Amino acid sequence: MLNFDQRLEFQNKSNDILTVGELLIDMISADYDDDFDCDTFHKFFGGSPSNIAMNVKKLGIHSLVASAVGEDGLGRFLIKHLNNANMDTRCVQQVPYATSMVVVSKSKNTPIPIFYREADYHLEYTPQLEEALMNSKIVHFSCWPISRMPVRNTIEKVIETAKENNTLICFDPNYHPMIWQKGEDGIEYVKSVISKVDIVKPSEDDAERLFGKDTNENHIEKFLKLGAKLVIMTLGKDGAIVSNGVETIKLNTLATEVVDTTGAGDAFWSGFYTAVVKGYTIREALNFGFAVSAYKLKYTGAVVDLPKLEEIKEIYGI
Repeated sequence: MLNFDQRLEFQNKSNDILTVGELLIDMISADYDDDFDCDTFHKFFGGSPSNIAMNVKKLGIHSLVASAVGEDGLGRFLIKHLNNANMDTRCVQQVPYATSMVVVSKSKNTPIPIFYREADYHLEYTPQLEEALMNSKIVHFSCWPISRMPVRNTIEKVIETAKENNTLICFDPNYHPMIWQKGEDGIEYVKSVISKVDIVKPSEDDAERLFGKDTNENHIEKFLKLGAKLVIMTLGKDGAIVSNGVETIKLNTLATEVVDTTGAGDAFWSGFYTAVVKGYTIREALNFGFAVSAYKLKYTGAVVDLPKLEEIKEIYGI
C-alpha cells in the first residue's frame, strides 16, 4: 500500500525514470473529425512512454526512453526529435522493420486510433537497457510492449530486474484488442502483469475493456485485488478517483480549455512522476498530474512545450 501523505523514498540513482515501450509516429487530422473524412494529417512525435520521457525532462527531472524504431526516414525523424530535445538516445534501438505509426483524428473526446505496428515490438533486452534500468528510480511501461512477442520477453525481464532492485514499477493498463495478436487472450495477460506492479493508471475505457461494465469503485477494487498498490482511475473531464485499498479520494480536473486530448494521460503521468521524484507527497503529486494535463490540453499534439514544474505550480496555484 502507498499512503497518500507519504513521500516516496528512492535510492540514489543517476536517472529518475526509464520509460520502456513504443516510440512511434502520431498522424493527427488537421480538423476535428471522428469519422476520418479529413484529407489532411500532420506528423507528430508519439508513443506514450516516449511522450512521458520527453515531458518529465521539460518539467525538470532526468529520463531515458528505451524503444525500437525502423531504419527508415520516420525512425530517423523520431531520433532527431529526441536529439533536438537533448534526450539521451542510447537505449533507442534501430531495427530492420518499418517504424510504427498511429493514425488518429483530432478530437475533444477520447480519440479513436488506427494502429500500424512493426518496429516497436522488436525492442531487445540488451546490456545497455539493463544498465539504464539498474540506474533508474522508476520504470514505466504500457500495454503496447506486452501485447506482442518478442518485446514481451523484454518487459518480463525488466519487471524481474526492477523488483530485485527496489525500483518503483508503474504500468499504464491501456488495453486495446487491436494491438494484440488475433486469438490471444490479452486481457488475462494484462491482469497477470497488474499483480507485479506498484502503480496503475487506468482510464474508464481501459477498465471497461478489462473487466466489462461496472461502477468505477468496483473497477478500482478489481485492480487492487489483482495486487496494485495504488490505482489512479482517470475520468476525463470528471477528474479521477484514486485508491490505495484503505483510502479512496476524488480529484477534480484543472482543465479549463480543451484543444486536443491526445497525450493528456501521458501529461498526467509526467506531472505525477516529476512531483514524486522532487519530494512531494502522493496526494500533492496527483494534483500536479492534473495541472500538467490541463496545460497540455490547450495545445495540439501529444508532446508540447511544457514549463518547469515550479512554473506549473504557480500557474495553477497548487
